[in-house]
Amino acid sequence: MGVKSKAAVAILVLLLFLGSLWLHGGLDYHWDSCLKGYNQENTLHNQLYNSSGADGAEGLQVIEGCPGQTFQVSMLLSHLKAASELTSDILLQPYLSSWDELVRFMEALGPMVGLISNEIETKTSIIRQLALLAEADPEAELVGPDIHSINGEVTETGEKTDKEASQPTGAYHSVRTMIWTELGRGQVNFHHQTDSGCRTLLRLHRALLWLKLFLEKLSETPVAGRLRSPSVLCREAYQGTLAHHHTWFVRKAAELAFIAMPERNFFFRLVCVQNQEELSMLLKRVVRSLGEVYDRTQSALEENGMLDLP
Repeated sequence: MGVKSKAAVAILVLLLFLGSLWLHGGLDYHWDSCLKGYNQENTLHNQLYNSSGADGAEGLQVIEGCPGQTFQVSMLLSHLKAASELTSDILLQPYLSSWDELVRFMEALGPMVGLISNEIETKTSIIRQLALLAEADPEAELVGPDIHSINGEVTETGEKTDKEASQPTGAYHSVRTMIWTELGRGQVNFHHQTDSGCRTLLRLHRALLWLKLFLEKLSETPVAGRLRSPSVLCREAYQGTLAHHHTWFVRKAAELAFIAMPERNFFFRLVCVQNQEELSMLLKRVVRSLGEVYDRTQSALEENGMLDLP
């Protein structure tokens, strides 16, 4: 075997390791595979338009179905909007559906980058499986503050003042109900790794920041008439986020994966836009929606001291 062949094999091995170690922040722990399930039936509107305000000024229509693409940005925006329906919480079901669409986005970028999505799918499956187990367990009741104390006000007659009054409040209904329930049941350990939904959510939360920052950079206007390559932007986003939680080995493997990132014209086709101006307007909408979900999740984790779960 020649030198080039050996180098190619070495790179492939590194990328395979990356697929399983991407979100762990180290080499000392590996999640067991969980059953995938909890598939939601989508009942959201696919075709979205910018609302009034800053979005209305942009006036960009999101195509209902982008022909030839598995990833659909309209679906991502729908799920993110649904996840943020509560006043200061995040609904877990549409949050996980948002990740399903983001996995399709990563898989569209090619097999090398797509390897990363395997670990994310494992983690969304962990939370879904925990939700199914809690639903089947009559003792798995919500433990902690009443969700109504955060999401809306109660009148003197005890009636809710908004649509959240009719929302179910199961253990894995939202980010905060999951946190309260797992804390109350002793599922979260602040010193040792546990198979908890909170620890899994933290890993997804970190990855969401990476994708948000990457898309934000991809929406930037040209500097001195030139646009930087998506591979460079993705590497920068990674170095500012997930790299802080990864070992040297994983960081180097990640940088190898980013080399295979498609060029910018590919992203035009992926979301059905014609040029960088349209791409920028669309991605800014996505980034704002991602930011809303990220900020609320960050607050919930921070308030419960969960930003550094092992």
